[in-house]
Amino acid sequence: MKETILVVDDEERTRKLICAYLNKEDYNTLEASNGFEAINILKKEKVHLVVLDVMMPVLDGWQTLIEVRKFSDVPVIMLTAKSEDDDKLLGYSLGVDVYLTKPLSPKVVLASVTAIIKRVYHSKNELCIDVVDGLRIDEAAYSVYLDNEEVILSPKEFELLLYLYKNKGIILTREQILDSVWGLEKDVDLRTVDTHIRRIREKLKEKSYLITTIRGVGYKFDAKNER
Repeated sequence: MKETILVVDDEERTRKLICAYLNKEDYNTLEASNGFEAINILKKEKVHLVVLDVMMPVLDGWQTLIEVRKFSDVPVIMLTAKSEDDDKLLGYSLGVDVYLTKPLSPKVVLASVTAIIKRVYHSKNELCIDVVDGLRIDEAAYSVYLDNEEVILSPKEFELLLYLYKNKGIILTREQILDSVWGLEKDVDLRTVDTHIRRIREKLKEKSYLITTIRGVGYKFDAKNER
C-alpha cells in the first residue's frame, strides 16, 4: 500500500469518486465530511497529503487549513468552485501546494496527488518542468506558461495538453484521446476532443502550431525546439 491520502469534502459523492480513483492506484485513503473531522484525523493518523474542499459548512477549507498549519506541514490540494486570483493567492499563502477549480476531473486530482507525492517524498530535488518553443508545462504545479505569461487552462484542457505532450511526435486518434483523457465519463463524444483542442489552440495563440491536425485521424504534438 502506498501513501495515505485524506479526502475532505462535505459532498459524499465527490469523496467516494476521488477515493475510488486513488484506491485504484493503490493509495490508502481516509475520508472526512468536514473540517473538524479532518483535524482530528490528522492529529491521530499518519497522512501524507490532504485533498481539501473550500466550501464546507461550520468550518470551511480556509479555516481548516489555518488550524492544520498550526501542527502540520502536510501537502494540501485545495478544491474550490472559485477561480479568482485573490482566492488562489490566499490559498498559496496558507500553504496550498496545488489549487484545482471545480468542476474537476478525478483523473486530474489523481495526477496532482501522484506528482506531489513524488516531489515531496521520493525526489525532492527533482521538478518536472518541460519547455517547448516558449511553452512551459509544469506538471507538479499544474500550470502552463507561454513566454513566461501564465496560460489559464481548465483542468481538462491541462490534462489533454499534457497527454498530447507526453506522446509528442505520435499521431493520436480521437478515440485514443477520448479514452485516455475522459475515460469512463459520460456525455462525451469525439466532438468533445475537437472542442477542447480548439480552445487550447486559442489560448496558445501564435504557438498553436504545436498541436497538428492529422486530417481524418486525430492530432499530434510537434515539438520543434525542446529543452
